[in-house]
Amino acid sequence: MKIVNQSIENSQAMLQIEVETAEMDESLDRAYRQLVKKVAVPGFRKGKAPRSVLESLVGREGLHREALEDVLPRMCAKAIEEQNLEVIAQPQIEIMEMEPVVFKATFPLRPKVELGDYHSIDVARRPVEVSDEDVESAMDRLRERHAAWAAVERPVAFEDLVTVDVEEELKETGAKKLHQTQKLLVIKGSFFPLPGFVEHLEGMEKGGEKDFALPYPSDYKFPELAGKEYRFRVKLIQVEEKRLPELNDDFVKGLGQSMEDVASLRESVATGLKNAGEEMAAREHERKVVEAATAASKVEFPGVLVEQEIDSLLRERDMVFRERGGLQAYLKTMKKTEQEIREEFRPEATRRVTESLVLAKVAEQEKIAADEAEVDAEIERMVQGAGDSAEDMRKMFGMGTARHVVEDRLVTRKTVQFLVGVAESHQGKGEDKEETS
Repeated sequence: MKIVNQSIENSQAMLQIEVETAEMDESLDRAYRQLVKKVAVPGFRKGKAPRSVLESLVGREGLHREALEDVLPRMCAKAIEEQNLEVIAQPQIEIMEMEPVVFKATFPLRPKVELGDYHSIDVARRPVEVSDEDVESAMDRLRERHAAWAAVERPVAFEDLVTVDVEEELKETGAKKLHQTQKLLVIKGSFFPLPGFVEHLEGMEKGGEKDFALPYPSDYKFPELAGKEYRFRVKLIQVEEKRLPELNDDFVKGLGQSMEDVASLRESVATGLKNAGEEMAAREHERKVVEAATAASKVEFPGVLVEQEIDSLLRERDMVFRERGGLQAYLKTMKKTEQEIREEFRPEATRRVTESLVLAKVAEQEKIAADEAEVDAEIERMVQGAGDSAEDMRKMFGMGTARHVVEDRLVTRKTVQFLVGVAESHQGKGEDKEETS
């Protein structure tokens, strides 16, 4: 084997390798011995046909293909050993010449992370304030959730709930469908059942009928309906308006949350908003701290890690849309190819890989780890509420790769909290210095 060209960049070793004649002959001989056992050659018992006869049957290219499957992995393994490469995944191989065999192998190498001065991270946490207006808005939303619909004798207005009979007719074929006693919220700009439909209901009187035609938009999310025009005949059966409950002590007691009056509800709502705001601010602060640590570091990694992360994101998307046909149905709806979605995911995947490598390096440097008891406690937390499946989940997470995933997640969480602690330790120091001076 001769390495005739080599370079290393972006944590990838690119080697151009020439297979020497003796090495190729050895692989051709090995390929012949393997193929002759599999291929039935007329006039010979299986495994006994001469090489020249077998080669005339499968072709020279067929024998060379089999030989390449043997020689290329051996040459790659030899190159890894000779060059002392820390390879993390299978190489990409490109055949450049066949006689002699010359190929290019791109080996993904262990990422390189040079941490910046993460001990100097100084990121302030966003203060959380809850105003009286915030509390009142939340209480109004609570009343909205407990609102009742009441029938009214007046024309339809936006925000009403109507009951209608709808006859639809596809203009191009004349095919008709009848939808009886269908309830619709008359929300201005609504896309249901199609854009512009509810606007035609405004002002209708109970018992009245109305005919109109509407096309589905050309870019409608369901391609089978896009651009098609329908005629509608609508009969209005009932109009209902939303009536909010009065905000008083009886309403509060009816919520069943051990509160007796409006003042206690207001206090509870304010506390809930404050807690939710603090939780959101904490997540934002963690994200900014990790971003700061990453920005201060130099990270180099092979592209295969990004491709693997994109695969993970695609699996997540497939899980989310499984009930609606999975990823392929989503792609069809969005009128995009999988490659287009992969490119859209690439920035997010790159960010994830970069940050995870930085956090792993910080954990290594600071000797942050998760002990057995912490992993066991985390598994127990994860299986809570699993019911009859709890024991199976406990067994799954208690061994092998799944347990390591839980351990890695814990270490990552502890590392983020360590960096948050570093950032918080700098808060207030600027004011202290000013007061001292």
